[in-house]
Amino acid sequence: MSRLLLVRHGRTKLHEHDRFWGSTDVPLSDAGIRQAERLRDRLSKEKIKAVYASKLGRARVTAEIIVAGRSVDIAIREELSECNFGYAEGLTFSEISTQYPQLARELSSLDTVACFPGGESFDELNTRVKIFTDKLGRHKPKDTVLVVAHGGPLQLLICHLLGIDVRHWRQWRLDMASLSIVETYPRGAILNLLNDVSHLRM
Repeated sequence: MSRLLLVRHGRTKLHEHDRFWGSTDVPLSDAGIRQAERLRDRLSKEKIKAVYASKLGRARVTAEIIVAGRSVDIAIREELSECNFGYAEGLTFSEISTQYPQLARELSSLDTVACFPGGESFDELNTRVKIFTDKLGRHKPKDTVLVVAHGGPLQLLICHLLGIDVRHWRQWRLDMASLSIVETYPRGAILNLLNDVSHLRM
């Protein structure tokens, strides 16, 4: 059994504006740093053997804070980066509705056909997450692995791990600085924890 600790990065400096920030390298806010510190404390007794993080600073720094003081390297994986929203980067949903009405309709549905003008399609995002999922199979049984990334890639990763059709990827939420845990076995995986933020209330 491998134990996968799936963490969404902490709050960012531009989170309050409720805009689409994907490939833009938005840094953690002071609150986000404190959230990462709470995660570090919560996971302090976990024997983490490997760490993977998105290349974007908000995820990478969250990972660095969580494993500070440990003798484990952080492997940066392009596959874990958030979706590139293209021309929609930095826009609110209301602005997208005005400028790209077809995209807004796609985003409002639970379908998997969204394609961001000048950016990525759902299929492109899903393909790279699947590539990363396959790499996780290389870990030894009983390894504990930390993955720090973004909402979209983590939602898809859970689908792939559990064998759930990716059409359902938006049917659960992952809050910032949340912890989800998946245990993998030769014949499948079990979701032990989803979107837990109890450490933020301490």
